[in-house]
Amino acid sequence: MRTKTEDRLTPSQRLNRGLKYSAVGPVDVTRGALALGLSGAQSSASWVGERYRQGRLKEQLSKDLAAAQETIAAELAAAQEVVSGLPEALTKARARRRRRPLLLAAVGVVVLAGGAVAFSIVRRSSQPEPSPLPPSVEVTPKP
Repeated sequence: MRTKTEDRLTPSQRLNRGLKYSAVGPVDVTRGALALGLSGAQSSASWVGERYRQGRLKEQLSKDLAAAQETIAAELAAAQEVVSGLPEALTKARARRRRRPLLLAAVGVVVLAGGAVAFSIVRRSSQPEPSPLPPSVEVTPKP
């Protein structure tokens, strides 16, 4: 077992080491140059992929926006139909409204009467009835 762990070199460190040591130089220079080229290509590919995803996202957003505009247009048309029929609906509602206050007043009177009866019953039941027995203590004080 080794007591010292070997750290992996980054491509730029490998290139520097290759240039530094002449015996291992050509191999390290080649490996470092290839690794730098590969990392650059990978970085470029990820950048291109990100740009592509952003383009697709913008495309999707424009489609969603168009669909939302169509939905809003349909909702506005439906709202215009409702608004155009509003005067007729108001006249119907006014015709029905005349009976409603009388009905509500009658219900209110019945509820108040029921509450009064319930209150009197509860009040009477909470008062104790006088005892038929004579008091156990003399009522008149002694002089």
